[in-house]
Amino acid sequence: MSTDRPDASAADPTTPAPGPSAPSPDHTASGPADTGSPEAEPTPTDPGAAVGEDATPEAEPDPVPAAADSGAAGLDEPEAEPDAAPAAGEAGNADPTPADSGEEAGDGGPGAEPLVPGTGGAGESPAGSETPAVSEAAAELAAQKVERERIARRKAERQAPVEAGGKLSGKAADLLAAVRAVEGGEKPPALYFDDAPAAPRKAVAAAAPPPPRNPEPAAGPTPDAVAAVEAVLARGGAPATLAGAAATALGEDAAGLLAEDPWRLLAVAGVRPAQADGFARALLGPEAGPADERRAAALVGWLLEQAALKGHTALEAPTLESALAQYGVPAPAEALERAIGDGAVLVFNEGEEAEAAEAEEGEEAGEDTGPVRLLVGLEGYALAEESLADGLARLANGFDTPADWGGGSELIRAAAGHGLVTHTGGEAARTEPRALAAAARELGLRVCLASHAPAPDAVTTAGLLAGTEGPGRDVDGQFALDLLIVLDAPQLDVETAAALVESVPDGARLVLSGDPGVLGSAGPGRVFADVLAARACPQVVSRVPDPGPVGELVSGIGIGELNQVDAPGKEVVIVPVRDAGEAVHRTVQLVAESVPRAFGIPADSVQVITPGHGGSAGTRALNTALKERLNPGPGRFGGFDPGDRVVHVPSPGRAVPATVVSADARGLHLDGAGARIVVPKERVESQVRHGWAVTAHQAVGARWPAVVVVLPGDAAQALSRDWVYTAFGRAERHLSVVHGVDQALAHAVAQVPPKPRTTRLTGLLSALAEAAREKPGE
Repeated sequence: MSTDRPDASAADPTTPAPGPSAPSPDHTASGPADTGSPEAEPTPTDPGAAVGEDATPEAEPDPVPAAADSGAAGLDEPEAEPDAAPAAGEAGNADPTPADSGEEAGDGGPGAEPLVPGTGGAGESPAGSETPAVSEAAAELAAQKVERERIARRKAERQAPVEAGGKLSGKAADLLAAVRAVEGGEKPPALYFDDAPAAPRKAVAAAAPPPPRNPEPAAGPTPDAVAAVEAVLARGGAPATLAGAAATALGEDAAGLLAEDPWRLLAVAGVRPAQADGFARALLGPEAGPADERRAAALVGWLLEQAALKGHTALEAPTLESALAQYGVPAPAEALERAIGDGAVLVFNEGEEAEAAEAEEGEEAGEDTGPVRLLVGLEGYALAEESLADGLARLANGFDTPADWGGGSELIRAAAGHGLVTHTGGEAARTEPRALAAAARELGLRVCLASHAPAPDAVTTAGLLAGTEGPGRDVDGQFALDLLIVLDAPQLDVETAAALVESVPDGARLVLSGDPGVLGSAGPGRVFADVLAARACPQVVSRVPDPGPVGELVSGIGIGELNQVDAPGKEVVIVPVRDAGEAVHRTVQLVAESVPRAFGIPADSVQVITPGHGGSAGTRALNTALKERLNPGPGRFGGFDPGDRVVHVPSPGRAVPATVVSADARGLHLDGAGARIVVPKERVESQVRHGWAVTAHQAVGARWPAVVVVLPGDAAQALSRDWVYTAFGRAERHLSVVHGVDQALAHAVAQVPPKPRTTRLTGLLSALAEAAREKPGE
């Protein structure tokens, strides 16, 4: 690897000059550097560099923190992203409003004034609350008390007579308690369900006609409904601009629902609890308070939605109760029980380790041998995970004998004998599923290759589901294919994966392929990792290494090692910088001059990747500087000019590279990989942003001949191993690293693993696989 001098004259990667070098690799925690110039350490980055809310880059969505964190366990502060998208909330921001919604949109929109009058008082969020915040110790004691009471109740129930006869323990006792609650009138029925059915359920959905290739957008709320909501919002002092979103989220009776329960305003993206509290006080007067059951119910749903933006499909009950306490909800455990009883959320029991086996008939049940994890989730995500588990089990059990595909690679042999196969490997390993597709086509099978981002000879997953790409659907609404190969499987969120798997017909095969080291999906779930963990199908691990110095560097990062690699052709270059201003200057120089001159790669084939959107060296600042150098113009089309490089985000989690062509009354015209895209003018702000510089979540699934990764000093805390692995792995021929984080890069690679997500899919799929093994004949 080479190390450039920090002065502008040395930006050419082919002409490194003596002087201050990148961090030396002499220490175990050092970053990549050139051994030819170890004599000087770089000047530390400017400690005064400002960090905006969304300058804290878009690392993997955080787990919902415990009560020790500020705000409602950290949930009230907008995340800098699970990003994936430059649109509404960056597909993981806590306030998905306009595309530029970072620090500006944290409270309802860019530059918006507070939604409601009042800056504190009873019922508001912790930031301005008169209710003292619950300490970490108090919250932990409360959680422990709830768990002890639950265990005590369960033991008492075990000792009581069991009408059906026999003694029960573990989950059976929990379910018995639920049944008794229903029989006693304390809880309505059909609110409790456990991990999985005993065996895969048969799909019994009625035949559905195939969707149109160009489906019409869903109809929005009527003007009368929006006007009625505007009137209610005006009474509560909230902006009328929220009327459309509220009517869409709550339905035609949105005005009546809001008048009856003002906290339902939390269903609108970007609305915070403090704002909903003020709105409720304006409508209800003194009646609105922190103990209002309507407020608690709305907060439970809101907290779970915020957790979903961070990648979780469920939360542990103590974590949720702690968050409710941070928002001033008295008796949070009781509030959560009411939400469960009302059917607003669902509860699940998952043992963190196996409990004692059921006692033999006539024997007393023993003590608990392990904790039971109580999970709470929203119905939509719960049903999506169960449907996904059923569908995967259906495909996994679809073949009794292997087909004769004439041998071939390990992946081809595995696919010939099984309906569900996983395949893992780096970028070079993508040749293996392509070879499988070619072999299957030679056998006369109908094959579809789908990827997260546009790729040669593949359709996009979004286009396949929408019916605008791929083989189309049969009369039953299922894909007309025999083999579906999904590249970039780590980017599947639980709802997308469920829709995809449900559309694969019986007798077809599904291969999920991807690199488990990259950043996870923008939406909730960790589908690929959960399927791998369940071990419910054959797993093929590729042994094809990524080639060249870039491949060697990225492979080391994947196992937590930031190694020095030999790059005689300047394939990897380190450009040390002292501050964010210098980082922007050197980045523009690399993209516009140095890389094109040294490697013959045009500037439009060089991609800049940085951790976040905000800050002095985030995507906004970099795109502004790059536009001024590469395509200057007045921005006459809503800030864009013909020739501007952009990313289009039609939905959260998708970032489609495109170029601005023109604009007219219909909207902004883009060219995306040869396809003409028209973005209505009212959606330009939320769906389009400049794309010379993007985040790693936006870049995942795509590769470019040359990549410049910018690491300003204020991004040090946002780096993690999977972020670095993803960003560096986007480069095919050349990688430049504009390095301003000192030892934080090596620390992130070695010691900052991906952030965990709370999901249920592994347990569901494992239970179905075990049931199938116990009943092989069914």
